[in-house]
Amino acid sequence: MRFRHPDGSTVHLSYCTNVHPAETLDGVRDQLRDHCEPVRKRLGRDRLGIGLWLARDAARALITDPAALRGLRGELDRRGLEVVTLNGFPYEGFGAEEVKYRVYKPDWTDPERLAHTTDLARLLASLLPDDATEGSISTLPLAWRTPFDDEAAEASRTALTTLAGRLDAIEELTGKSIRIALEPEPGCTVETTADAIGPLTAIASPRIGICIDTCHLATSFEDPSTALAALAAAGVPIPKAQLSAALHAEHPHLPEVREALAAFAEPRFLHQTRTRTRTGLRGTDDLDTALTGGELPDSTPWRSHFHVPLHAPPAPPLTSTLPVLQDVLARLVGGAKPLTRHLEVETYTWQALPTELRPRNRTQLADGIAAELTLARDLLTDLGLKELP
Repeated sequence: MRFRHPDGSTVHLSYCTNVHPAETLDGVRDQLRDHCEPVRKRLGRDRLGIGLWLARDAARALITDPAALRGLRGELDRRGLEVVTLNGFPYEGFGAEEVKYRVYKPDWTDPERLAHTTDLARLLASLLPDDATEGSISTLPLAWRTPFDDEAAEASRTALTTLAGRLDAIEELTGKSIRIALEPEPGCTVETTADAIGPLTAIASPRIGICIDTCHLATSFEDPSTALAALAAAGVPIPKAQLSAALHAEHPHLPEVREALAAFAEPRFLHQTRTRTRTGLRGTDDLDTALTGGELPDSTPWRSHFHVPLHAPPAPPLTSTLPVLQDVLARLVGGAKPLTRHLEVETYTWQALPTELRPRNRTQLADGIAAELTLARDLLTDLGLKELP
């Protein structure tokens, strides 16, 4: 979906296909047919943006077979779909029964992460619509927090600097500008937007910036105004933002609240949980640990890294951090000029929701994704952006 900002530029809204995990190129094609095109039709749009996730095997199949890449581009066109952004965070196995810590491998100290992201950049340059010259790729925030010493920091900085040079070469060859965006996430080496400033200014390339995920920002109790002002002061670009909402419990000491939270503690994904105390941010790596470990204070609100549907916050006594998303979005695109032009709805946890809240079939899933995009569209038009055909 495209929107005209009051300054005349185009802002793109998409939804991320990691909600339909596929490891192979055939699986990606099935996604387009079975999920993405039905969402587009529900929205009554001739064209729908998708934030494509290409696992390692799918990406390699496209890189080694130019005919397959042309075929995918044609498939997107036929189904009324377009791609300006890729999710390069998960490498493979995102549809596994247990993902947890595996999603952070390989990290930016591993040459395979550089190779894979380079492949994604080359593919995105070929998949961009003819009238689009800018693409973005979100990626993991260097690594999980342990172990990560000075040697690891130097290795990741070298890899990203090398990548920046390769992105320069891609633009010289294709005329397409591809930018990479580190996505801060609780528990990682770069956990917050503040943590991102040092590594990104050390790289000092306009090709490498930050992806603001509003679920992650909210989980870490970051103040949107402070976060965005610090990024602007440091000159850190924002190639992309992910529109997502975290799970919020205002009174985690109450038995009924803990019972409601327990329904969201599931075995597939990691749900880092945080609370803000007088002495600073405290947290656990997962929600079940917060509930049973006794190490997280429960006298202040908890937030958990669980991407809940934007349009359907959980029932009381829980809620979501949608107000944080609204605040961030207003600051990103509600001003005289947009701070980013790529927005992506990223609720990948539909099938990890408590059983009674999960979609039971493709139809219900498509309805839910369309409802999320409708909410995001309304937020954008309320900010003065005009939806384009």
